[in-house]
Amino acid sequence: MSDTTSMLSSGRQATYVRPNSRWGKQLGKLALAGTLVLFALSLLAVYLMPLGYALVASLRVRNPPADAPIWPMSPATFTWEGREVEIFRVPTADGERELAIIDKGRTASQFVDPQNPAEVIDWQGAWRTLPRVYFWDPQWQNFSEVWRFLDFGRLLFNTIIIALIGTVGTVLSCTAVAYAFARFRLPGKAIFFVLLMGTIILPSEVTLIPTYIIFYQIGWVGTWLPLIVPHFFANAWNVFLLRQFIMGIPRELDEAAMIDGANPLQTLLRIIMPQALPAMVAVALFHFFYAWNDFFLPLIYLAGKPELYTISVAMQTFQVQYGGRPELTMTASLMATVLPFILFFLGQRFFMQGVVVTGVEK
Repeated sequence: MSDTTSMLSSGRQATYVRPNSRWGKQLGKLALAGTLVLFALSLLAVYLMPLGYALVASLRVRNPPADAPIWPMSPATFTWEGREVEIFRVPTADGERELAIIDKGRTASQFVDPQNPAEVIDWQGAWRTLPRVYFWDPQWQNFSEVWRFLDFGRLLFNTIIIALIGTVGTVLSCTAVAYAFARFRLPGKAIFFVLLMGTIILPSEVTLIPTYIIFYQIGWVGTWLPLIVPHFFANAWNVFLLRQFIMGIPRELDEAAMIDGANPLQTLLRIIMPQALPAMVAVALFHFFYAWNDFFLPLIYLAGKPELYTISVAMQTFQVQYGGRPELTMTASLMATVLPFILFFLGQRFFMQGVVVTGVEK
């Protein structure tokens, strides 16, 4: 109190210096960024967890023991007098030792040391309570076994042909229809567009039987044609996606092309399609993944033609035949996801750009 009085009496003014808040703001931004990164990594870990489990399960041995770890490990064994015996971790007076059991008893068992098999050790206790000894043993041959059982090369060729040709047809037809809806002035265009969008809510089960009858009458059942040809006629979802993107392309580009003498087709090929490449890549990936995973249509149209099966249909048959071997089922599932994963990784920049621009900004 005396210090304050002396300061006031001397005529000096006391000032309050605020602490520097710049470091506080930086720490706040850093904490926020770290929280967002941690949250994103957590979501990524949850999303990739099934894929990681499939990879681990695909490398496991056939019929592992009930107490086996989740990792691809095999129980250690030791050859004793011409037979394979198991190795356990056995508590002894000298500490825990890894011993091979040669005579199993309810309350007493006999073990030998794999390093010194001449010494037989009597151990009192229930051997079932002892932990087994495991060693790292990934079964990479599961992949070659599945490739041979499924004839995976043929299935891969069939699925790629169906998905690739259908993707080309979908992109070309949907781009042309979307270009017409976005640029041309047609009588009743709004009504036709509403009708086209209305087909999105039409269940596929409604048209399944009539479509099958038509394809049966023209002799397409048992071939790839019902799985390919319909995609050369535009579908509503992809038309909407491309139309929204094309509407965002300035019309001045079209007018400049018309002044240079370009017709509508040349404008589409030289102006619109290069500008709409992100949306076209998104549509291509959407359809490729759909065709790759489609199970129902190949099942009904290719029934009785195993040489024409796609991966999804063959995997269902494989699961029925080899359901008792989950490691092979997981291996087949993992092999079926490799190509779509690579395609999405390579086209993710265009894919995300096309989805964001057409779905958010427009």
